[in-house]
Amino acid sequence: MRAICFLLLSCLALPAQALALLDAYALALRNDPSFQAAIAERDAGLEERAVGRAGLLPRLSWSYSNQRNDSQVTAGGQRVDRDYRSYASVLSLQQPLFDYAAWADYRQGVARALLADERFRGRSQELAVRLFEAYSQALLSDERIALARAQRRTLVERLQLNQRLLKAGEGTRTDELETEARLALAEAELIQAQDELDIALRALEAIVGEPLARSDLQPLLDDFPIQPPQPARFEAWRDLAVAGNAELAAQRRAVEVAAQGIEKQRAGHLPTLSLVASSRLTSSDSESSYNQQYDTDSIGIQLSVPLFAGGGVSAATRQASAAHVQAGFELDAQTAELLTRLRQQFNLCNSAAARVRAYRLAVKAAETLVQATRKSVAGGERVNLDVLDAEQQLHGARRDLAEARHSYLRAWLQLRYLGGVLGEADLSRLAGYFVTKQG
Repeated sequence: MRAICFLLLSCLALPAQALALLDAYALALRNDPSFQAAIAERDAGLEERAVGRAGLLPRLSWSYSNQRNDSQVTAGGQRVDRDYRSYASVLSLQQPLFDYAAWADYRQGVARALLADERFRGRSQELAVRLFEAYSQALLSDERIALARAQRRTLVERLQLNQRLLKAGEGTRTDELETEARLALAEAELIQAQDELDIALRALEAIVGEPLARSDLQPLLDDFPIQPPQPARFEAWRDLAVAGNAELAAQRRAVEVAAQGIEKQRAGHLPTLSLVASSRLTSSDSESSYNQQYDTDSIGIQLSVPLFAGGGVSAATRQASAAHVQAGFELDAQTAELLTRLRQQFNLCNSAAARVRAYRLAVKAAETLVQATRKSVAGGERVNLDVLDAEQQLHGARRDLAEARHSYLRAWLQLRYLGGVLGEADLSRLAGYFVTKQG
């Protein structure tokens, strides 16, 4: 029994497993408020098809009235008081036979439903991008903290050496002040990195809906494959984006919605034809039918021809035409902007391998430079400031390398998002670039 209790307490004492990227994505699908809003927006938009179709279907209504009447009737010089009850029960049916406005409204409803679908597709892909960028930013901020601490530790050691040399009469007060100044800057950089990590974690928490600490995140692998984009030609990505990007597809649907809006307003000049049928049961429905009951069934057609509406129909049509032109130009502007963003991400992916390779060489060269400069100072060939500059160069190279690695992964994901080909499999591929660790 004691052994079982000890085992249970040991399990409870274990820290929780790190939040993997795919686990974070699963939480985001359930908890991200922007994505939940997108789901509601999609559900509302899909109803536009049914709303538009309703105008083409039969309309059935029933009305009933029951009233008490007190009237005075004067006829031939005689006045008669009447105190009676009246009622009317009417069941009516109307089926549009020709209603171009209702047809255009239905077509517009279909376009709006497709627009809602495309917007939701875009929001779904955008969620993966937002999640990864927040996850990556939190990790990058954590790496910056580690680099800032390493720099501070190196400067503290350097300051202690300066102080020992100064006491031994071999150093100068200037060397000590130079190192103290660099140490103060390193402290400020560390504080800034800690603030950035806190903000990054809060942003990630808002997406996944759970509190997080930096220890919950999985770090990037030290070495992961950096490959040029496939397809290798930008023209192929441009064709993919024009054909499949969700933002452009949604804007094209918006153009179609505006086009159907023109047809809907134009219908104000056209006649409407409907099949009408009714069943009426009345009693003393009016003064002329006092003490009379009627049970009447009727069926026929009803034609309505618009003649003049004060110019409102023509104005509304012109207004709808202008809105259609506006939507078309907005599509052109959105296409141009998207292709610019696509080109930027393509270039980042294309040059990522060379940039990361260059930064790794810069780190190695800076490490060698630091060692060589320290030896030169010991030999009297260099001064303390040269060591500080070399160490700052090493710190900058390490920071640039960390940013370049994260920048490549973000650009790769953005490229597939803008190209309209982003799927959950891409997020799974990125998840393989992180260190799998147990708490």
